[in-house]
Amino acid sequence: MMNLLGKRLEKMFNRRYETVIIYVNQKAKRNGDGSKEWPFTTISQAAKIAVAGDEVVVAPGVYRENVDPIHGGTKDQPIVYRSEIPLGAVITGAEEVDGWEPYQGNTWKTTVKNGIFHGENPFATYVYGDWYFAGKTKHTATVYVNDEALYEAGSIEECVKGEIYPCSWDPEGSRLKWYAEVNPEETTIYGNFGGKDPRNEKVEINVRRNCFMPSKTGVSYIHVKGFELCKAATNWAPPAAFQDGMIGPHWSKGWIIEECDIHHSKCAGISLGKYYDPQNDHYFTRHHVKSPTQMERDAVCRGQYHGWTKETVGSHIIRKNRIHHCEQGGIIGRMGAVFSVIEDNHIHHINNMMELGGAEVAGIKLHAAIDVVMRRNHIHHCVMGIWTDWEAQGTRITENLLHHNQRPDYAQPLDGGMGSQDIFVEVSHGPTLIDHNILLSQESLRMATQGVAMVHNLICGSLTAVGDWTDSVVDGVLRQRYTPYHMHHRTEVMGFMTILHGDDRFYNNIFVQKWPIPEEKETPQPDHKPGNFKVGTFILDEYPTYEEWIENFDLGSDTPDMGKLASGHFSELPVWIDGNAYLNGAAPYYKEKHSFVSEEKVYVELQEIKKEESPEGSSGGVILKTNVFDVMKDFYGDGISSDTLGKAFEPEQRYENPDGTDITFDTDFFGKHRGAQVLPGPFADRASEYVIPDHPAWC
Repeated sequence: MMNLLGKRLEKMFNRRYETVIIYVNQKAKRNGDGSKEWPFTTISQAAKIAVAGDEVVVAPGVYRENVDPIHGGTKDQPIVYRSEIPLGAVITGAEEVDGWEPYQGNTWKTTVKNGIFHGENPFATYVYGDWYFAGKTKHTATVYVNDEALYEAGSIEECVKGEIYPCSWDPEGSRLKWYAEVNPEETTIYGNFGGKDPRNEKVEINVRRNCFMPSKTGVSYIHVKGFELCKAATNWAPPAAFQDGMIGPHWSKGWIIEECDIHHSKCAGISLGKYYDPQNDHYFTRHHVKSPTQMERDAVCRGQYHGWTKETVGSHIIRKNRIHHCEQGGIIGRMGAVFSVIEDNHIHHINNMMELGGAEVAGIKLHAAIDVVMRRNHIHHCVMGIWTDWEAQGTRITENLLHHNQRPDYAQPLDGGMGSQDIFVEVSHGPTLIDHNILLSQESLRMATQGVAMVHNLICGSLTAVGDWTDSVVDGVLRQRYTPYHMHHRTEVMGFMTILHGDDRFYNNIFVQKWPIPEEKETPQPDHKPGNFKVGTFILDEYPTYEEWIENFDLGSDTPDMGKLASGHFSELPVWIDGNAYLNGAAPYYKEKHSFVSEEKVYVELQEIKKEESPEGSSGGVILKTNVFDVMKDFYGDGISSDTLGKAFEPEQRYENPDGTDITFDTDFFGKHRGAQVLPGPFADRASEYVIPDHPAWC
């Protein structure tokens, strides 16, 4: 029988492309050669030799390592890393620690030698980076008791007291604290375990920065399937610098990450982001001499000299994962996520500890989501659901369920933190398509952008249209947000323009005033005004119709009025709004011609499905209960297609599929065909209950 080395040599010298299987088993009696009879004991050993077409099969066990794959695959011959039993193989950046001794009250202490840390000591490394607003107060380390993260205290005294942290979404859980003292040889860790004896519990600490990420760029076509990845000392992932994550392709192409359980990253779970560029690294944080907007423009332009093309970067598939309890984001990425599909993921409890804050926090936070499709994801209990920032050109957000993406009333906002929405689209020129989603949080959509189309959504929260950033002066500073737009379905920059706002389309949506509008004194969050809770398209009343807007330009004149043209070129763009239903007090755009408005009481509620009552092939899910169709009766909209939506103004790009084909909105949230009578909202048929099962991979 030919051993693994023989197979490898034959494959290399004879250019044979049959799959070579490399076996890994952490529980093997001794380290071997990667054969089935003599498996490796670490995944890293396999990652050093696996080449295109190979499959690495990992037996159940806990693998305390950072996998750094050396070689990439090809489109036809990817390298596959697979857990032999789904979620049986755990890759973790943590180590168990013992030696705990009583210190004071519920607080214990232990000491570890610094040699345990790989590279940098996370207990001495601050979370830090551009657009991070919480200051140098928290470290990349975390202490866990029975897989629950403890909160970092600022002193031993604070650790011993174990008081509630008022920003946390879990007040009682925030009493569990840790604190550390570091010297050149060792680190002393204090833990308030709330009355538990750590000698009888599983206590772990972060020691590695990543779990599965190549250290070099260009390691493409890798498939990671069925692993649990957890507990890494990731640092802040800023948009113009290197973007850290527990797992990610690191500026490569064609990765597939699927059916994994990804949790407890200090910052980001999955990074689809940016390479390290020393000339642009932390420029805003450390140097301050360029505006942050200029720094971002630099990053986009410099990226085109670092391989940022459709042929070399992006086109990843992130599907059927459970991503949770990460404190910056579930999925983060600047530029490296282009042309990707993010589908069927369950993303929840992101940034709930609220120890970290800044402008990069969300369940999914992407810059330059060019031709990225986000579909059928279930996103809830995140400080923000989906945030697309800059260059959301050709981006489609479709068939997602988002709810409870808002701070609890009792949780105080972190200084410098952002507000909460289901979806936030910022400083893009579009086209950004948001269709067939169920948006149930208190604020559904925040738009500091233009070129957005909302089609067939159920919207139960408010809209916020952030106003004039074209040439406004704020606190004595001229605010011009010139951002790029691109060649159609490409990364090459076509031009730059500031955000004029408008150029939005709202067709066949159902708006429900689900949440009460509080009196100003009752507003639960200091950064919200009562008007922010009003639901409907009325927020766009200041924007013109197309007929009003086009009058600025004297199209029939051979000698146009240049002064009038100059004003028109920087005026707000028009909006198209039609066929929407407004229920329970939601308010329409005042020039909408075909709409349904009712003050009659309606309800939209979610009910969790018990596992024993789950649909076949599922471990749970939710039931959406509503009476909206009882109230709407025989109100219908028109069929919508790419022709209806037209082109986003600045890039002059149609609302179409990434391959350039037209979209006809003839199927609903579940993929069911719509008939000749087109209901507003995400469903093709009238019902009082809709079962939305969990994906089997989330079991």
